[in-house]
Amino acid sequence: MTFYPLLQGAVETAANNNTGLALIGAGLGAGLSVIGAGLGIGRIGGQAVEGIARQPEAESQIRGLAIVLAAFVEGAALFGVVVAFLIQFKF
Repeated sequence: MTFYPLLQGAVETAANNNTGLALIGAGLGAGLSVIGAGLGIGRIGGQAVEGIARQPEAESQIRGLAIVLAAFVEGAALFGVVVAFLIQFKF
């Protein structure tokens, strides 16, 4: 089953009123923001483990930096989700 006909039907239904497209955009924005954060934190974690495996003596520095970078990625994702919800509740 493909999602293209379902998405096309949702867009056609939403095009009849202005709020429908805003809600679809808000949902897509929140979803993409969360997916991007998951990919970013996964990459940070993987690279941190690889760096610790190569230089075990720098474990504390690498771990601390990875936590700070993960917090930055989570902050950006939270910002994206909040903006998407503000768009959703405006209409």
